[in-house]
Amino acid sequence: MTKTDFVLDTVASIAIYDPLTKKDGELLLEQCFSEIRRYEDLFSAEKEGSDVSRINEAEGEEVHVSHETAELVGIALKYCELSEGAFDITIRPVSKLWDFKSEEKQVPESEDIEKGLKAVGYEKVILDSDKDTVRLKDPEAGIDLGGIAKGYIADRIKEYLKEKGIKSAIINLGGNVLLIGSKPGGKDFVVGIEKPFGDGEMADEVSVSDISVVTSGNYERYFYSGGRLYHHILDTKTGYPAESGLNGVTILSKHSADGDALSTALFSLGKEKGESLIRKMDDELIGVYYIDEDNVLTGGNIR
Repeated sequence: MTKTDFVLDTVASIAIYDPLTKKDGELLLEQCFSEIRRYEDLFSAEKEGSDVSRINEAEGEEVHVSHETAELVGIALKYCELSEGAFDITIRPVSKLWDFKSEEKQVPESEDIEKGLKAVGYEKVILDSDKDTVRLKDPEAGIDLGGIAKGYIADRIKEYLKEKGIKSAIINLGGNVLLIGSKPGGKDFVVGIEKPFGDGEMADEVSVSDISVVTSGNYERYFYSGGRLYHHILDTKTGYPAESGLNGVTILSKHSADGDALSTALFSLGKEKGESLIRKMDDELIGVYYIDEDNVLTGGNIR
């Protein structure tokens, strides 16, 4: 039983393979998407009144947030530090300058990017996990959890479904694929790794069970200007799209939030610099696949 809907600014689907009645299955899937929307209302930097919007509009004042938001900010800050800022949730003053959705896409003025970069730096985020509060030391700073929120939400939906007794399912939040168990009968699920700019063609596929498969790439949201490709994964040092020699990075991990943050960080760092980040990881990380600018795929399982 499957439900597909547009949430988190993407097409998402959840497929449950356990034997359920039509009524029970439809109700459970609807409850999952209600939860996804609830999380979106907390984490979106675009939604008025969200926890993230309130943090960004507080001009440096302490903001009390939901426990989930505080938890997600804590996980995100861990990857900001591990990646030495290659993944940085305070990119908001720059990311809001880039519009990859409207018809009239254009490159921001360099002066605006330079001004935005002055407010970027994950050290500006003060999290009190005991009180569930977040404060930005710089009133001009802002956070954007878009690089990790889908992964966190997928993890929470997996927990929810397992609590309901589900043993076999696929959660796909726009490229963040999280598996519950294996196929009915015990065989692995087969998850494709998309070929960048390949019109749906697959570069490879992996046979896996009960893990997360997350991809970040320059082919997901982009536009061309002056013959140059501009994509949505920004270099936190320059404020412009990352130029790392890669078209895509796919992470296999136990939890989707880890894969989400890592795929973004490794895409920005590139394969060589990314290896030092991989060495810092614990057993959460299962595999890394890189696709270079010629769409050549390398890597594989490391555990």
